[in-house]
Amino acid sequence: MLKNNEYYDGKVKSIGFKNAEGVATVGVIEAGEFEFTTSTDEYMTMISGSMDVMLPGSKEWRTFTYGKEFFVGKDKSFKMKSEAPAAYICVYK
Repeated sequence: MLKNNEYYDGKVKSIGFKNAEGVATVGVIEAGEFEFTTSTDEYMTMISGSMDVMLPGSKEWRTFTYGKEFFVGKDKSFKMKSEAPAAYICVYK
């Protein structure tokens, strides 16, 4: 079953799904800066465009482009920003 998720007045949207490998979402972020808090471990991989991420405990932005991935542990906050629409897949463990 697919689940629609929408955040920040529709500027971040994702479709969630569950299969034999677990739970994941495929999402799109519009231009802007957004903060999220995790409830599980999250493995995010960029699938289109570019996104800057400030990982937990960091004071510096890191740029992630197509095929690059990053990890955010459970119960952590992180920031994402982009100057143009970008897409990602997030796998929850």
